[in-house]
Amino acid sequence: MPPRVLIVEDDRDIADLVAHYLNRAGFSTAAIASGREALSAIFTDPPDLLILDRMLPHMDGLEICRAVRTHDKTAGVPIIMLTARAEESDRIVGLELGADDYIGKPFSPNELVARARALLRRTERASSARSSAVRYGPILLDPETHTVSCDGHAVTLTAKEFLLLEYLLQHRGRVLSRDVLLTDVWGYRYTGGTRTVDVHIRRLREKLPPLTEALVTVKQFGYKLVDPAPLRPDARRLPAGGDA
Repeated sequence: MPPRVLIVEDDRDIADLVAHYLNRAGFSTAAIASGREALSAIFTDPPDLLILDRMLPHMDGLEICRAVRTHDKTAGVPIIMLTARAEESDRIVGLELGADDYIGKPFSPNELVARARALLRRTERASSARSSAVRYGPILLDPETHTVSCDGHAVTLTAKEFLLLEYLLQHRGRVLSRDVLLTDVWGYRYTGGTRTVDVHIRRLREKLPPLTEALVTVKQFGYKLVDPAPLRPDARRLPAGGDA
């Protein structure tokens, strides 16, 4: 069954162009112009990928992104945002609200297809993984169920946040440059700048407090995940899982 992509774009020409290239590449597409209608459709039947315009009537793309990320049923849906606004601050806001990728208009349809494939490929690999759960201090990551918990409490991560955390756990103790993270986690040479890595790292630290100190910034290079602090004797026990 082909991956289902929902295109939320009020410019009919752009929506038709995106749909044409995605359909030709083997995707199944549907297009909606209204933000409110799109949100209703997403909650009713979450797509495999959401391509979301930044500026929409009635409800803009940022509001939709925020709503999608705050509901358990849709929190893991990969999101690519489209925007005609070139400011870096605009891209950062979108990434902070949970977008996995950001593409500026005008854009290459072929590049959009490549990014869609890369994002879905990474998400599908994580979802289909059958390795045992990985424990890092009070954090438990389960690739099979695509879930994360901290101190026994479920933590909602976006698709890209999950992949980034999984990669960091797999490479614990190594200094990882931003370029390496972009290539290995995003799946291609990301053209939006390395700031997107910093945004996702900050979100991981906010959602998983043990990473605040354990995920170290290596100045002018990248990041390093060090060994977790020892659990306190009174710390909540986690379900059994493999060691990171």
